[in-house]
Amino acid sequence: MTGEGGRRLLLVHAHPDDETITTGGTIARYLAEGAEVTVVTCTLGEEGEVMEPRFAQLTADNADQLGGYRIGELTGALAALSDPAGPVLRPRFLGGMGRWRDSGMAGTPAAEHPRAFASSPYLEWVDGSPLQALTRILRETRPHVVITYDEVGGYGHPDHIAAHRLTTAAVAAAANPETPGEPWEVAKLYWTVTAGGDLAAGLDELRDTDLPDGWRVPAADELPAHDDPAITTRIDVAGVLDRKRAALRSHATQLGVSADGAALALTNRIAQPVFAEEAYVLARGTAAPGPDGVERDLFAGVA
Repeated sequence: MTGEGGRRLLLVHAHPDDETITTGGTIARYLAEGAEVTVVTCTLGEEGEVMEPRFAQLTADNADQLGGYRIGELTGALAALSDPAGPVLRPRFLGGMGRWRDSGMAGTPAAEHPRAFASSPYLEWVDGSPLQALTRILRETRPHVVITYDEVGGYGHPDHIAAHRLTTAAVAAAANPETPGEPWEVAKLYWTVTAGGDLAAGLDELRDTDLPDGWRVPAADELPAHDDPAITTRIDVAGVLDRKRAALRSHATQLGVSADGAALALTNRIAQPVFAEEAYVLARGTAAPGPDGVERDLFAGVA
């Protein structure tokens, strides 16, 4: 147990599907272990592309209904990650469903939308701001561990970068006794990342597999990754990979999963390994590594 009521984990993600692609195994593992898990999603992913023609009319350029559809996908994914013996994990949206909109990539018209998340005053302590909203969630749920992206948002999407900056600021604000509300000190803040060695090995294995038509295996340097020495923490999710794969398949507008479950691909059809370990960098708090110098539990060392 970690404090009264057990261990509590909170994750901040930019769009539906991010939670499963990068941290789905971690969510499933800690739910299976009885931890209290909260997944906060900042937008509905309205500006996403679609995987198959049957979803084409949902996009922002057509009916603009993709965001609403993706609420259902996220709901299904979180249910798939949930332990059958425990409660079903439900989505939680920053500021409520649809409060902030997917900003699209930098320089696109979507970035100028008045509700675009990355263009909002997300770091300002003003009424109704993302910073206030996330700080309140942190103080309400009182997580011991928080997960978000690294400083470049994994691959540079403006909403991912905003989520990184927002989460960092909200963790500090939640602990600040000068901001309204009861303070809460998060013990550890992690960045979800890909280990370069894992990626290279995973791509080598995919070259020997039968991928769906139109998919291709990229060169290792085509996908973002961190050097292995920077990885502080590795979470073994092999025992819950079936749940992660089911959750990935719930996000059918955004991605596909190979028949054997070894790979996923987004709308660019670039194959990515589905890892049996999920890698993290500890950004705040004290590491508690094992004999091999790497943490194997996000809650390691948390009193």
